[in-house]
Amino acid sequence: MADYPIEALGGLTPLQYASTPSFDRLARMGRSGLLTTVPDGLPPSSDVANLAILGYNPAEVYEGRGVLEAAGSGYRPGPDDMVMRCNLVSVSPDGILTGHNGGGVTAEEGRQLIALLDNRLGSDRMRLIAGDRYRHLLVIKGGSKHIVCNAPHDHIGSEWMRLLVSPAVNAPDEPGRMSAAATADLLNALIKDSHHLLSCTGVNKRCCADALWPWSPGYPARIAPLASLWPGKIEAGAVITATDVIRGIGHYAGLDIIDVPGATGTVDTCYEAKARAAIDALRTHDFVFLHIEGADEASHEGDLGLKLQAIERTDSRLTRIIVDELNGENSDVGIALLPDHFTSVERRVHGSDPVPVTIYIPGVEPDSVDAFDETSCAEGALGRQPAREFMELFMQ
Repeated sequence: MADYPIEALGGLTPLQYASTPSFDRLARMGRSGLLTTVPDGLPPSSDVANLAILGYNPAEVYEGRGVLEAAGSGYRPGPDDMVMRCNLVSVSPDGILTGHNGGGVTAEEGRQLIALLDNRLGSDRMRLIAGDRYRHLLVIKGGSKHIVCNAPHDHIGSEWMRLLVSPAVNAPDEPGRMSAAATADLLNALIKDSHHLLSCTGVNKRCCADALWPWSPGYPARIAPLASLWPGKIEAGAVITATDVIRGIGHYAGLDIIDVPGATGTVDTCYEAKARAAIDALRTHDFVFLHIEGADEASHEGDLGLKLQAIERTDSRLTRIIVDELNGENSDVGIALLPDHFTSVERRVHGSDPVPVTIYIPGVEPDSVDAFDETSCAEGALGRQPAREFMELFMQ
């Protein structure tokens, strides 16, 4: 949700411009501040930011988005696997990367295309695993993670041939694994071959899925259960999300993954059902991590109207239900509200600026903040905190 001032909105951010009475009500009830969710030297991505929010040190546990999404989709990487996130992307006839999501490819279209590509381009060493819509996985046995890749959503409008994979400088030689240079060559051949193959198939004509784009490489992750980080505070936790990367973090964190029918990870997700699922989960769990993706998707589309709609739907159809239900006289439930990172709807990329956060704990005196947005929360009593302090504050 977090974003920058936009001229078309009179210099306001989407959060400031949108109608968000439930967010603002929560801000009036709690204490607010800013949270740095992306540590220095790491990309401003959802995997990094959400690991940091949950109290992990991403510099120690981060192994790329691919292994997290693999865990979220049910695939368990072997010890010699190198796993990558693999998008279906759109490319213009003159070689410009025009979209990170395959032109709105549906779940069924995505499965068909990945099955075709795996059948034609896969091997004993390299396989594609279908995920959801444009989000898929690539597994290379013995591949090297020491390569430089470009996340497609950060390079819309660039020449795609200039974004191909390269070996990292001073990439180490690892026994039993390919060199970084050989891994990069294999991946670049896959990208080019997929582009040629998809240009010849009829399945992608509606959605404009023109090539595979692998990025965010990593080996199997080693992440301790969240309960071990907060002994006596979290005995049973749950995660509610429609995205594999958050499901994967939940898997490694030892959280129960609660599936909600109709959850899509887009602006059209089932907000009310996700709110009810979170409330129900609190009857059996100490901690619930509820994730909404729609505003981020709208930002990457560059659709300001859709982003405003995502924000207002999250406020009126999800947050209102939760606050109304849990803000009773005898409630002992704390609520934290925050984005995981900035996403600029004008530039269609992530940012690492500190995000607004509000923490409401029953019985804790609120501060003077009366609106939830990037500017108002900066004046709150919590001040500016590094991500590692967030869970400590919340658990206290």
